[in-house]
Amino acid sequence: MSQVAETASIVALIPARSGSRRVPDKNIRLFAGHPLIAYTIAAALHSKIFAAVVVSTDSERYADIARHYGAEVPFLRPHEIAGELSPDVEWVEYTLKRLRGDGRVYDCFSTLRPTSPFRHAETIRRAWQEFLKEEGVDSLRAVEKCESHPGKMWVVRGNRMMPLLPLSPPEKPWHSSQYQSLPEVYVQNASLEIAWTRVVFEERTIAGNVVMPFFTQGHEGFDVNQPIDWRIAEELVQTGQANLPHVPNAPYIVEDRCWSG
Repeated sequence: MSQVAETASIVALIPARSGSRRVPDKNIRLFAGHPLIAYTIAAALHSKIFAAVVVSTDSERYADIARHYGAEVPFLRPHEIAGELSPDVEWVEYTLKRLRGDGRVYDCFSTLRPTSPFRHAETIRRAWQEFLKEEGVDSLRAVEKCESHPGKMWVVRGNRMMPLLPLSPPEKPWHSSQYQSLPEVYVQNASLEIAWTRVVFEERTIAGNVVMPFFTQGHEGFDVNQPIDWRIAEELVQTGQANLPHVPNAPYIVEDRCWSG
């Protein structure tokens, strides 16, 4: 580990734009007693690696909830970069520039999305240590082995289709092979990303060109984005198959009652 890495500072960036068509207000929807975002804030704070834990949101309501659970919301995200098609680099760049303008400069940033409630403080610490040990990388991204192998995927053109990956040997095409015999392929999940801030300011990207994998374990990378995901997540908690980060704060209260989504 280089001396620069040993002293590197890092800020947690938690994106929480308001609105969601698939699961309305999913980032603040009540889950096991707290708004979903509370578990990501708690994990980030308990990891003890961040100089600051900052939530990026376009909503005053979301900001109030985030502050209740101990995160900072020093400013709101402009609506023009808070749409469902807005690329991540826009809000990350905006946030880092605003923080830098206030004299708050960080060597690295970590994107922690609220839709991964089973990512714990230990997960974040493990990723940070792996990132610091690896020299010559721009970023780290959480991945897991894919369940639907791209070797069995097709591109359809009218009444014809062709393999998405034209790499398999003709005598034993991947689309007609057992999963176990196919090359290992990993898919990114939304639980965790770490990068040097220079990649944003110098290359205007959140990943750079040299990306290292972080292999999530168990349900660390589980992502809640569809209604079915929400039901599965609830069952995982109810049956004890997955554990949520401990949230020490009292539940967020609206008009003397817990907000229920």
